[in-house]
Amino acid sequence: MDFDWEDDRRRVECVQAGPYEIRQGDRVRLRPRRRADVMDIVLQGRVATVEAIEMDFDDRCHLAVVVDDDPGADLGYARQVGHRFFFALDEVEPVTARPDDGETSPEVE
Repeated sequence: MDFDWEDDRRRVECVQAGPYEIRQGDRVRLRPRRRADVMDIVLQGRVATVEAIEMDFDDRCHLAVVVDDDPGADLGYARQVGHRFFFALDEVEPVTARPDDGETSPEVE
């Protein structure tokens, strides 16, 4: 039996993260909590764009993100390894843009 991971992955349009709704295309600040590898440290505090919202086979939600200031962001949007990262809902916070002073995280406002 052939199993196609790409076809069998479940995608959703939006998810609720605390009081916030997150959708594809939204910008989030990365707050890795698990510290599983060096990338968690490197990506701490960086702003990224949600490329996809996916549910795994255990019904856990994962946000696929592309870091905004990554020079290879186009590779992330092409779903290439090393430029697209996965985070749980509790590892991101939505970023809002204020016209007068740029971007900020919700709790800073």
